[in-house]
Amino acid sequence: MEWLRYYISVYSAEIFIGLAIWLIGLFIITIIQGTKIKKVRERYSSLVRGMNGIDIEGLIIKANGDIMDIKRDLSLIDQNLSQIETKLTFAIQKIGFIRYNAFNDIGSELSFSIALLDQYQNGFILTSIFGRESSVSYAKPIRNGESNIPLSAEELIAIDRAIKGEGIQNA
Repeated sequence: MEWLRYYISVYSAEIFIGLAIWLIGLFIITIIQGTKIKKVRERYSSLVRGMNGIDIEGLIIKANGDIMDIKRDLSLIDQNLSQIETKLTFAIQKIGFIRYNAFNDIGSELSFSIALLDQYQNGFILTSIFGRESSVSYAKPIRNGESNIPLSAEELIAIDRAIKGEGIQNA
């Protein structure tokens, strides 16, 4: 014990300086930790903002349930979208139209053919022939861009325009 008193008396200034540095270091560490704790509390407060009496575990469980609900809803939306896309492939998507004079003595291009096709080039062509005495309209089925019924040149043009996406043009 005597040797401890001797070292303390001889090195008292160095011990005092060392303890002071150590105390200042602890004070700095305390300030740094206090700042970090303040930031964590702010983040926690923003996380549970507006929720009284809820703990972080309950919040995570609730968020996980919400995520599962969103996944289920997205799955249903994907299924509905697939069904709609399937139905749309069979909807009329391509239109070809041509106006023409069916007879030389009648002007104003009052006759027409319009092809209405789906994505697979299936549908029908509607033709109206205008004459002085009468007017006739008829439709012919189209499968894969062709008909099992003979087609006029104008009807072939209307189908070709529908397939090429040229739409409505005059002859």
